[in-house]
Amino acid sequence: MTATLLSAEALAARIPDGASLALAPDYSGCAMAVVRELVRRGARDLRLLGVPQLGLQGDILIGAGCAASVEAAAVSLGEHGFAPCFLRAAQAGSIMVRDSTCPAIHTALTAAERGIPFMPLAGVIGSDLIAARPDWRVIDDPFGGSPVLVVPAQRPDIALFHAETADAEGNVWIGVRRELMTMAHAARTALVSVEETVADRLLASDRAAGMIPSIYIDAVAAVPGGARPIACGDRYPADQGMLAAYAEAAATGEGFRHFLDRWLAGP
Repeated sequence: MTATLLSAEALAARIPDGASLALAPDYSGCAMAVVRELVRRGARDLRLLGVPQLGLQGDILIGAGCAASVEAAAVSLGEHGFAPCFLRAAQAGSIMVRDSTCPAIHTALTAAERGIPFMPLAGVIGSDLIAARPDWRVIDDPFGGSPVLVVPAQRPDIALFHAETADAEGNVWIGVRRELMTMAHAARTALVSVEETVADRLLASDRAAGMIPSIYIDAVAAVPGGARPIACGDRYPADQGMLAAYAEAAATGEGFRHFLDRWLAGP
C-alpha cells in the first residue's frame, strides 16, 4: 500500500471546527506549519488537549480565536515565560480551562489506547485538583481497600503532530517520543506532518521499534521545516530568537496581532 502525501493546508482541512485536538508539547513534535494553516483558515471552537502540556502552537491558536477550551498540565513558553495569549483568555473567561496533571492526561489517553473505560492513578489524592474535576472519581481499591483515583478514558477526535520521517506506506518514525504513539493510538484520527519521506520500508529497518505503523495514521503531509520555530529532533534546533520575539510581541493583544500577520504572510 502506498500512502497519499498531502500538503499542510490539506492536512489542516481534515480538522473540523469544534474538534477535540490533541497536541504535542514543545519538546516533542509540534506541527507548526499545519497550525498556521488552521489559523489561516479561521478554525473555530477547537478543544485543545496538551499531551501533557501546551506551548507555542497552543498559545497561537488561542490568541487567533481558534480555541474554545484547553486541557493541559501547563501552558507555557518555557524559558521565554508565560504563554501570554492563554493568560489573557483565561483571565477574561473567553476560553474554558480544565486543569489537569501530566500523569492524569497520559493515564486517560492510555485507557483509550487500551480500549478500557477508565484507569486508576496514584499520586493525586489529597490535591485540590480533584474538586475541580467532577469527571474524576475516588473509589475504594477493590484489592487493598484504600482510596484510589480513577480517570475516564480520553479519546480525542484528532491527534496532530510533526515527526522526522515517514515511508511510502505511511509508517511514521518517532524515535523515543512515545507520547506521540500514545496520541496516535488513542485518537480517532491521527494526522502527521513529517520532514521527509523515504522509499525504504520502516517496518523492515532497524528503526521499527521507534515507529508508528500506518494502521494508526490517517494522513501524512511532507512539510520540511514543518515544526519551526520549534525544534525537530536532531534535524534543527528551536529558533530561540523567534520564540523570544514572540513572547515579547504577544505580551499585548496588539503586539500579538502584528506578529500573527507577519507569521501568516511568511513561507
